Amino acid sequence: MKRKMLAVLMAAAMAAGLTACGGGSGETTPTGQDTGTTAAQTQTTAAAPAETQKASSAPSESGFELALVTDLGTIDDKSFNQGAWEGLTKYAQENNISYKYYQPQEGTTDSYLETIGLAIEGGAKLVVCPGFLFEEPVYLAQDQYPDVHFILLDGEPHSGDYSEYRTNDNVMPILFKEDEAGFLAGYAAVRDGYTKLGFMGGMAVPAVIRFGYGFIEGADAAANELGISGIEVMYTYTGAFAATPEAQSMAASWNQNGTEVVFGCGGAVGNSVMAAAQEKGTKVIGVDVDQSFESETVITSAMKQLANSVYDGVKAFYDGTFPGGSTSVFTVANDGVGLPMATSKFNTFTQDDYDAIYQRLVAGEFNLVQPSADNIDPTVDLTVTATTINYVE
Repeated sequence: MKRKMLAVLMAAAMAAGLTACGGGSGETTPTGQDTGTTAAQTQTTAAAPAETQKASSAPSESGFELALVTDLGTIDDKSFNQGAWEGLTKYAQENNISYKYYQPQEGTTDSYLETIGLAIEGGAKLVVCPGFLFEEPVYLAQDQYPDVHFILLDGEPHSGDYSEYRTNDNVMPILFKEDEAGFLAGYAAVRDGYTKLGFMGGMAVPAVIRFGYGFIEGADAAANELGISGIEVMYTYTGAFAATPEAQSMAASWNQNGTEVVFGCGGAVGNSVMAAAQEKGTKVIGVDVDQSFESETVITSAMKQLANSVYDGVKAFYDGTFPGGSTSVFTVANDGVGLPMATSKFNTFTQDDYDAIYQRLVAGEFNLVQPSADNIDPTVDLTVTATTINYVE
């Protein structure tokens, strides 16, 4: 049988991202960071992400029961803050529960912890903390405030030096199967007729790595089904989550050389990818939330259903079934990840096509490879299980 090939062209800039393969630290730039933010904001004057949502509701006698502590971004960042805020406010408004968000002054453990304290002083019984930069603050807060409950998105509580991972009964850490979301995006792109793809990740942290691994495996699966050989994938990590001229220049270079669609997987890195695509008339795949409203170049987004996960966690808290003490993982099996088909701009890939591949993932038909903790080079791990892939540097 003739072997089909998926050629992955490893960009030279990948080496710069390989030094950031840990779980992240307080020194990294938060996704969606607003560098214009100054004082810690307990006031709530920022614009809400939707007309039906408010920055706060009328406090109860004991204050605001539900609280969101943002990173340095805002609640309309079209990323983690917004997704978490939408889930929290949806449950609060449905059940007439008071809620409010708080924004820290600095992106440091001390500032995050201080802001969590302000939320609790304001009456919070449950505090939602979106993003892996809250791992250490929540690790500390779970002991300082044993009677308060916490939802930690995209991370697990650990000490500052990573010597101890510990989750108390008052904490619900939430992780996502990013590889499944990436798989769906890669599969859909190839089934839609794209054969020259790109993956531009931000920092090479586990979540970003899993998105990339899944993206390549999905593209390979679709290529095999269609009998296509020679699918090309440019692949790199920029080493940060910022929009930079360098990232835009690299994406533009890829597009100039024939890359048709780039998966921008790294916070504001996606804005660089979108800007390059706008210039060249190429396409983009967004990440984390539906980014179709960010640019007309976005054909779909590999989504974490952030709002659903927070809604479910808040509901469990009030139902008395809060799953504290262990990590909750959101997958295709519990509608935790997916593509926003209602806003996707595919040419031939249909809702029926999506439903079919989604159910195959749920059924466990694809054994997606997991990157090892000390290796983030796809040319090594993926060749173990994806034998039809041929990597070309």
